[in-house]
Amino acid sequence: MRIGVNTRLLLKGKLEGIGWFTNQTLERIVRQHPEHEFYFFFDRAYDHSFLFASNVIPVVVSPPARHPTLFYLWFEWALPIKLKKYKIDIFLSTDSYLSLKTKIPTCLVVHDLAFEHYPEHYVPSQRFYWRHFSPLFAQKATHIATVSSFTKQDLVERYGIAPGKIDVVYNGAHPLYRPLSHEERNEVKQQYTQGCEYFVFAGAIHPRKNILNLLQAFVAFKKHQRTQMKLVIVGRNAWKYAEVEAMKATMPFKDDVIWVGYLNVDKLCKVMGAAYALVYASLFEGFGIPILEAMQCDVPVIASNTSSMPEVTGDAGLLVNPNDVADIAGQMHLMYKDEALRSRLIVKAREQVKKFSWDATAAKLWDCIMKCK
Repeated sequence: MRIGVNTRLLLKGKLEGIGWFTNQTLERIVRQHPEHEFYFFFDRAYDHSFLFASNVIPVVVSPPARHPTLFYLWFEWALPIKLKKYKIDIFLSTDSYLSLKTKIPTCLVVHDLAFEHYPEHYVPSQRFYWRHFSPLFAQKATHIATVSSFTKQDLVERYGIAPGKIDVVYNGAHPLYRPLSHEERNEVKQQYTQGCEYFVFAGAIHPRKNILNLLQAFVAFKKHQRTQMKLVIVGRNAWKYAEVEAMKATMPFKDDVIWVGYLNVDKLCKVMGAAYALVYASLFEGFGIPILEAMQCDVPVIASNTSSMPEVTGDAGLLVNPNDVADIAGQMHLMYKDEALRSRLIVKAREQVKKFSWDATAAKLWDCIMKCK
């Protein structure tokens, strides 16, 4: 069988949520199924490290699709020609987009419908494209995989998709995320925070990640506590980050906030693993991979009580209202003062993480693909 895959987001040195999902699932699937050919459709020159096995055939499809007009051209015009040329039997798209012009059975992965909940966070062209096409994509798909039960229910309620058409496959965390030794933790802290303990946030900087409220909560925490505690923020500037930049320059305790930008997994796993706690007060998530990554490192979690995050956190973290700065600051204070609580959360997290793995994700996604036959 010839399986075509949308691999637009396999970008060397730029893997984030959907990119990691694509990377981790495909690496396993193509190696576990050498009897099939996998045609990886890239929208630009690709890195050979993403050709995971000899049964992967790379195909570059122009133009590079990075904004709505090019999305349309790529999925509705360029891609169908290639799918027909290479006689693809099933098409897998891991980034919520598909082609409406092809009759090839399609497995669609939908990570979230954030643009439906927070349309104001997106520029008009993106908002229009997603809100117009996403219901059509979901209806067109032969079968759908989602990364949380929350997103599955969102598709059912908003777009009227039959529950039986949707499988929940969850996410996993990279095996590099593991508990660090005392010596390793000290080495990381010396490198990033002059040896001080720190809260950590990991994720691209845009409005949905709620960085402004996180910074305000950290200021409130510092005003209440006489401590050298730092806040380390890992992630690239994505979009609509001007307010964050302005606050970054003028906020109290700005010298206690360390901005490290994007980090590859080999470095990020160390920064995550040496943290005192993860503070992930995002407004909305389809899953929230950093929550799982932190728990896998024995790092306790403060996460939002919205969307999928309680599903991922379970009873192994502290939940906050992301719109309430005082609540976020209060839970940071509680985490800082109560070592027994931290220890209990770490123990609970060791059980919670057993529910998630990339091996399980890949297996469930393969089952979803096979339902398209």
